[in-house]
Amino acid sequence: MPQSTPDSQPSGDHTEVNARIEREAVVPDSAAGQRLDAVLATLFAEFSRSRLQRWLKDGELTVDGASPRARMAVKGGECIRLSAIRVDEGPVAAEAIDLDIVYEDSAILVVNKPAGLVVHPGAGNASGTLQNALLHHDAALAGVPRAGIVHRLDRDTTGLMVVAKTLEAHHHLVDQLQSRQVGREYLALVGGTFTAGGKVDAPIGRHPKDRLRMAVRHAPDDDTEEPAHPAGKPALTHYRIESRFAAHTLLRCKLESGRTHQIRVHMAH
Repeated sequence: MPQSTPDSQPSGDHTEVNARIEREAVVPDSAAGQRLDAVLATLFAEFSRSRLQRWLKDGELTVDGASPRARMAVKGGECIRLSAIRVDEGPVAAEAIDLDIVYEDSAILVVNKPAGLVVHPGAGNASGTLQNALLHHDAALAGVPRAGIVHRLDRDTTGLMVVAKTLEAHHHLVDQLQSRQVGREYLALVGGTFTAGGKVDAPIGRHPKDRLRMAVRHAPDDDTEEPAHPAGKPALTHYRIESRFAAHTLLRCKLESGRTHQIRVHMAH
């Protein structure tokens, strides 16, 4: 499980602006084979991926004393050290946005994120996000990294998201997600009729002709493919049938990996 030591507790009033950040974490063995940038996003969930990649590029975020590329696959057991100047990115405003909360207690809440709702503020989405809505629902979430959000869903994906309401819950949820103690299942309505459940075990990478799309990318064949198109990352999707229709099938999918657009790519394959 990840072991992370924060320099101080997050503050809702941003009193740590320009303070130095000193963090250390150990990559769990269960993360072996995952991309470094994905692991960093889980270990240091309070920082944006772009900020983490910038620190990595600038040498302020190191792995076993080196500054590898973000796409490097980790082996597990690496020591990650962050030593950087904290720069205030500005507070996220609370906004009165309706939330479909299906469960809440003193430590966590579970929200049903609708399609069309972006999770975090970012380029082109400075407001109107789930994070803005959570801060309006509970002002105390300003004291938890990213208002307690510990995982992501695409803008156009509907699904349940767990939110940590305390720092202790945040640390536990991050650990459980990284060590895969928490499972995630998805319902997917796909074209065509399936006769039985099964699995798709096929690597996923960038489409060779359209870099904005993902596709199944097997190891290059010297006789048929150019070496410039490398194999994708390992990806495994289990699925079982929930309902059948005339021209569609409702599937329940469980991912053993978390590749971008994994279900869409595997179901199209």
